[in-house]
Amino acid sequence: MSAAAPAELPHPPPLPPLRLAVVGHVEWVSFVMVERLPSAGQIQHALETLEQPAGGGAVVAAQFSRLTNQPVAFYTALGRDALGERAAAELRAMGLELHVAWRESPTRRAITFVEASGERTITVIGERLAPVASDPLPWAELAGCDGVFVTAADEAALRLARRARVLAATPRVRLPVLQAAAVELDALIGSARDPGESYQDGDLCPAPRIYVATEAEQGGFTVPGGRFRAIERRHPPVDAYGAGDCFAAGFTAGLAAGWERPEALALAVRCGAAALDGRGAYASQWGESRPL
Repeated sequence: MSAAAPAELPHPPPLPPLRLAVVGHVEWVSFVMVERLPSAGQIQHALETLEQPAGGGAVVAAQFSRLTNQPVAFYTALGRDALGERAAAELRAMGLELHVAWRESPTRRAITFVEASGERTITVIGERLAPVASDPLPWAELAGCDGVFVTAADEAALRLARRARVLAATPRVRLPVLQAAAVELDALIGSARDPGESYQDGDLCPAPRIYVATEAEQGGFTVPGGRFRAIERRHPPVDAYGAGDCFAAGFTAGLAAGWERPEALALAVRCGAAALDGRGAYASQWGESRPL
């Protein structure tokens, strides 16, 4: 990590037409807005509630779709239950090109407390369901993609995703899975503040071409490259849920467009900042209705 001052980022140019896809997971999320997290033994009333399919895979896919105004292929796994069926219907209604591997295990759920400060605290319930290469999904179509982002998969599915021109992933795929796949990632993107997304030089061989670590309002850093700034905000965040995933979507889309690091980061920080402005996973994602 460079100790130099963060570089100013340019204004991102318009994205060219892109074919993007996501291989990843879905969680049915119950958002509970509270003044502050309850203390032990406390009974507290929610200020507001919201339920929707979310999780890193769904959030990145939706952000891709908003950025490109094009259908985005989303390869995922869901439980064959009422929540899984409802999640699939809502994701398709969002315009995603959904490819589902149905499981007998229940669809994973999550409860997300969002404090008045905008900070979110997440409790997941159940196993994370991931698509795998043996699922009867149209894996061959990934070879025609400009960019693919992975949040959950097995090593064989990662190798299939590597056929895309650009492949990026989160450390939450799990480092042993990424190592077993033995593919070179164009980008590994995660939070420097989240122990579940930790990565150190030497953890993967081959190493990712670029590692991006976000640090919320402090911006973050890339290796190689050094530090970058976050967008300066004029008002407090409403809901931090999904901001990191939207950042990752913006950076991956920039790489898929053939941009260099500064332009890709410029789009990424705008996507991450926009996600802070609305309740839930999708209300304020960056898109054509919010000019760059």
